Amino acid sequence: MALLHASLCASPGCGAAMSPLRWGAWLLLLAGPAASTASPADESGGARGGGRGDGERGARDEPQRQHHDSSYGTFASEFYDLRYLSEEGYPFPTAPPVDPFAKIRVDDCGKTKGCFRYGKPGCNAETCDYFLSYRRIGADVEFELSADTDGWVAVGFSSDKKMGGDDVMACVHDDNGRVRIQHFYNVGQWAKEIQRNPARDEEGIFENNRVTCRFKRPVYVPRDETIVDLHLSWYYLFAWGPAIQGSITRHDIDSPPVSERVVSIYKYEDIFMPSAAYQTFSSPFCLLLIVALTFYLLMGTP
Repeated sequence: MALLHASLCASPGCGAAMSPLRWGAWLLLLAGPAASTASPADESGGARGGGRGDGERGARDEPQRQHHDSSYGTFASEFYDLRYLSEEGYPFPTAPPVDPFAKIRVDDCGKTKGCFRYGKPGCNAETCDYFLSYRRIGADVEFELSADTDGWVAVGFSSDKKMGGDDVMACVHDDNGRVRIQHFYNVGQWAKEIQRNPARDEEGIFENNRVTCRFKRPVYVPRDETIVDLHLSWYYLFAWGPAIQGSITRHDIDSPPVSERVVSIYKYEDIFMPSAAYQTFSSPFCLLLIVALTFYLLMGTP
């Protein structure tokens, strides 16, 4: 201590200049390591003592270790509750919510996408018997389909207006409530499912007794008998019907509607096709008959 004091007070008048506060700080500095570090004699004595002394010391230290473990467990639990649990007690962050199915817009028909409507005049994607839209998005074509059915809705790409040898995309409502997009190839009047499915970005919903879906497929595809190139023009076949255990069955009507002419994905039109219930009143003969009857009633008999 004297040597330390001499080294610290090398300059004259050092002892007189050091205040009691500084002396207290130096004393704490000197006492800290000595109080917290065991001497070699203590360590060697503990090692030589062995036996009963170690056992008694271990018995005395055991409650302290248990208290330490218990305190650490409580701290870890509280930290987890604060960091990872919400007020309701559920872990977070939670998964982002699933975006709901965006409704099909019909005010874009004939402008930014092509549409086909089959059913009552003035119907939309939620009220038509059958609805289809298409639009180009980069190297893909996006299709939207909807039909008044609890089974399936489909569109076929054909080189003629007849069923057979057609590339078909169908949205099928299965028994689990999901709507799956499947690829088929018409062999005569029978649709064979093809494992190679060009659809992507698929989404579908079954709501209000309607099957509605949206998907994309590439414009250009490698040469394949069951998948057509959409950059070419095709007749579009429109069909829908019931499903049994997720498998499609015969379409609802005997003669499903077909586009009057080939369809080009580079030309957007809004085409309405009246269903059977409205075709009678929209035929040219019936219109002529209505005009003649109206004229007769207005002019009266001679």
